Amino acid sequence: MALVTLGINHRTAPVELRERIAFTPERMEEAFAELRVASGASEAAILSTCNRTELYLAGDDDCAPLVLRWLAGFHNLEAGELEEAVYVHRDADAVRHVMRVAAGLDSMVLGEPQIFGQLKDAYALARKHGASGSFLSRMFEQTFSVAKRVRTQTAIGENPVSVAYAAVSMAHHIFSDLSRNRALLIGAGKTIELVAQHLSEAGVKDFVVANRTLERAQSLAEARGGKGIVLSEIPDYLADVDIIISSTASPLPILGKGAVERALKKRKHRPYFMVDIAVPRDIEPEVASLADVYLYTVDDLRQVIEENIRSREGAAREAENLVTDGVQAFLNQLRALDAVSTLKQFRQRAETLRDVETEKALRALRNGSDPETVLRSLARGLTNKLLHEPSVQVRKATTEGRTEVTEWLRELHQLDALEADAATTPEKL
Repeated sequence: MALVTLGINHRTAPVELRERIAFTPERMEEAFAELRVASGASEAAILSTCNRTELYLAGDDDCAPLVLRWLAGFHNLEAGELEEAVYVHRDADAVRHVMRVAAGLDSMVLGEPQIFGQLKDAYALARKHGASGSFLSRMFEQTFSVAKRVRTQTAIGENPVSVAYAAVSMAHHIFSDLSRNRALLIGAGKTIELVAQHLSEAGVKDFVVANRTLERAQSLAEARGGKGIVLSEIPDYLADVDIIISSTASPLPILGKGAVERALKKRKHRPYFMVDIAVPRDIEPEVASLADVYLYTVDDLRQVIEENIRSREGAAREAENLVTDGVQAFLNQLRALDAVSTLKQFRQRAETLRDVETEKALRALRNGSDPETVLRSLARGLTNKLLHEPSVQVRKATTEGRTEVTEWLRELHQLDALEADAATTPEKL
């Protein structure tokens, strides 16, 4: 079975394109139903994060061109708009790619741990929609095992180098003492949890967390001594916060230019620091044109992140070796499965021949034939039937110059060892 990975990420596409082909949770069921039909793949999984959208497909043919056309059409784009940004990996390269992704080796933030959980969620979602079969299941299970070894056997995750950490680090460029500032966090997922943690460690004590569901917002805010609100209440708090960091799965902007303009009039030139981590973006890009507003996207965090990854580069080399071992282990696993299937067919054929010869011998015994004669005939007939077709194919292969077939035959039946034993065993007198 062929494996194909097709996608775009932070290296191949700007945020403007990434947000246009991001999959929202509401459309996942529709996407799975369409993708397998459009591609002809028997199994599929979809990973969609702020930094990448990737499709993992298993099937009999190379379905990449079909998948590209479907991906563009699903998001109302022309295929040509994606062609330069899309990468495609096949078979062993596809396995290596997904393992590197899970280990954080392909992330904007080298070694960041969030992608591991996001990939596990993608696999769970594929299973929920009945899109992941035995092939992708084996690949993902091996991938998660490799990623865990990378985490436990290397130092790649020891230093806090994440998008959340980079966002908070950038705030120091605007505010020298974060303990004097109030933060508004929009969203309540894992990234915002990390942002809250890093802000708290940096000295921020006053938090407002806005989320679609009030219960989740309150839970996260109260853990930091803050207040939880729903998204519609954001304008009421906007003028009183200094730091705004947003990461939701909303398909449309949550914070617009008009709302920020109204809040700025009350702030008397006190600056805003904003980071929009979401893809699609939560904050309208036009907000960046306002005076006293410093708005950054995930792509703007790149420089901060690059400065912090140097300590992880040695660990990354060790991680690459673990990935290489993991790819080889998975390929060996697939070969073993192929061998099991072949051996099963081989055994079934031998058992069919055995049953035919046994039935022939039983009929002879029922008709009164001599038992010894019947047994010898059974042994001779079974031997001839088992060896006839392999003998024909070995002679044919040798005639065609494929002498390796003869070598495989000698290896399979340990003929060299038998000859050696015969040479060292004294003849009986």
